[in-house]
Amino acid sequence: MKPKTQPRLLYADEEGSIFDHPELSLLCRKGEHITLPRPGDLVPLPQGSDIFLLPRRKALGMDPDSGDLEYLEANAVAAFVCPGYTLTGSAAYLTDAKAGPLPLFAYAAVGYAEGRFWVCANRTDSDRRQQFGDIPDQDIERGARALLKRHPQNRLLRHLSHCALEYGCPAAKNLALGRFEAPLPTASSCNAECVGCISLQPEESNVPATQERIRFRPTPGEITQIMHTHAHSEEKPIFSFGQGCEGEPLTEAKTIRRAIEDYRKKGGRGTININTNASLPEALAPLSRAGLDSIRVSLNSVRSELYTPYFRPRGYSFKEVTDSIRRAKEQGLFVSLNCLYFPGINDTEEEFEALADLVEDTRLDFIQLRNLNLDPELYLQVIPAPRTPAMGLGNLRKRLKRNFPWIEFGYFNPYLPE
Repeated sequence: MKPKTQPRLLYADEEGSIFDHPELSLLCRKGEHITLPRPGDLVPLPQGSDIFLLPRRKALGMDPDSGDLEYLEANAVAAFVCPGYTLTGSAAYLTDAKAGPLPLFAYAAVGYAEGRFWVCANRTDSDRRQQFGDIPDQDIERGARALLKRHPQNRLLRHLSHCALEYGCPAAKNLALGRFEAPLPTASSCNAECVGCISLQPEESNVPATQERIRFRPTPGEITQIMHTHAHSEEKPIFSFGQGCEGEPLTEAKTIRRAIEDYRKKGGRGTININTNASLPEALAPLSRAGLDSIRVSLNSVRSELYTPYFRPRGYSFKEVTDSIRRAKEQGLFVSLNCLYFPGINDTEEEFEALADLVEDTRLDFIQLRNLNLDPELYLQVIPAPRTPAMGLGNLRKRLKRNFPWIEFGYFNPYLPE
């Protein structure tokens, strides 16, 4: 569904009330460019999304008659789109010189037309596993309390219950509800210092982490206890090491390997996955032999010159990442890329060519188009400016699919039939 008219600019007053401008059109950011969104960039704002004001950032729109950009002495607004949707354009605004960095979210451009809100995003996964609009909070709390009562000594379960009830973590909520994908955070340390890390930020960054990182190493028994419990509730269970509340799971490969071995030896079923920065290629073969099914490799770019300033790796380089992908495929693992997507950066011609080379070289299986959660202007300060034009999310997907018909796209880790 596309709007028949160009959506109008939205702005907010200091109390948070949102208004649509009677004349100015919505603008969006694609990389370093401010532009009108194309009709194919827009969808009706999905249920479960949020709109919020951006402090110290002035609303910026376009006069449709003159084509001039105009700003208002009012707050800009943006949308945080529910999971399953990937941004096609970030919010456009004029930032005050004294403004601090925005919290770690993705900031979609959002406007108003034809009696509804429209957002710059495309749906990239129809899976509803992280949509909770029709589920009462009491059900989640009841499920978490029941799990704690059943396994009162399990520290990992206590940690995840806290994530579900205090931070609203979607993965932890699903564990409490006994459905879909169960999170298994394991690593308290990391060998990268990602600019947009949501669980650990240095004080000087002035960017608050959005959740607390796990502070202990779970035992294999604590991990497998959760796995067996979840598999009893969910017909097609998925288990994922590597969560937002931890560091790099491959740094705890020995603990994870023991847990997977124990689970499989006792008839444990389901898809076992690791979300990873893929920094330790030598860790993959033992995990595969233990019963690992898939890995999801997080990347903001498939080019070292963009990857390195964002991930800030310690003790590894981008070469280890690509080596891990090759080794994973050699071990028969299902390989997904967790593409931390930013409009106007990941859809440039140079990025497409590098991604196409990687897919052709490794024959990886799946690309998850997840949003990069970071202040857009901060991100553009961190990485080098693009040298080639952007083609848009839709065209990027079409070209990849045309060249590599086996590639699938989505937002979540898929269940792999046994």
